[in-house]
Amino acid sequence: MCGRFALLLPADAVAQLFDAAPDNDLPEVPNFNICPTNRIHAVVAGEGARRLVAMRWGFVPKWYESPADGPLLINARAETVAARPAFRAAAQKRRCLIPATGFYEWTRDTDGKRLPWYMRHADDSPIAFAGIWQVWDRGGEPMTTCAIVTAQSSGPVGGIHPRMPVSVARRDWPLWLGEAGKGAALLLRDPPGEVFAARRVGVEVNSNRASGRQLIEPVMG
Repeated sequence: MCGRFALLLPADAVAQLFDAAPDNDLPEVPNFNICPTNRIHAVVAGEGARRLVAMRWGFVPKWYESPADGPLLINARAETVAARPAFRAAAQKRRCLIPATGFYEWTRDTDGKRLPWYMRHADDSPIAFAGIWQVWDRGGEPMTTCAIVTAQSSGPVGGIHPRMPVSVARRDWPLWLGEAGKGAALLLRDPPGEVFAARRVGVEVNSNRASGRQLIEPVMG
């Protein structure tokens, strides 16, 4: 799964990287501790150009009476996203890329204490998570919500957690966004499985209120 991540690039750098026009209400970055229900950056295909927009991390199915009406859907499994009723239409028609610099997972020590790990590209280059989105609207102010697609872990992440975000390689961005015709489902049947480097970080990040660069600094043990 993916339950916490970080984005360290300025919004204008993200927009330039994805060749996307940025909206005016993007959340502040850098953010070293992005948590579920936070507003996050997402890239979507637009009319003739991509857009960098803000979305609530936590997909809200159209039948929810309120955002808290059911489970908080921050992840969608690659194996079932195209068939699950909550996600099916979004997987077909509303896919996005979610920029990140790294993400966190946890193991436990012999005493049951949660030990956080930070996963990122070895060169700290940006990551593009596969995402799905939809607008939830019950007559009030519409809310654009999203989930990160996950798959079975591989590489160093596999020894830490059984699931990991699907990372979309740059060459496949047009395919995932629907700009290059059909075929995005192939990315889910055989996720690219990019290799991430993993390092232990301090337990301060166990709190969703923690912030600052120290959260991603390595620790011993």
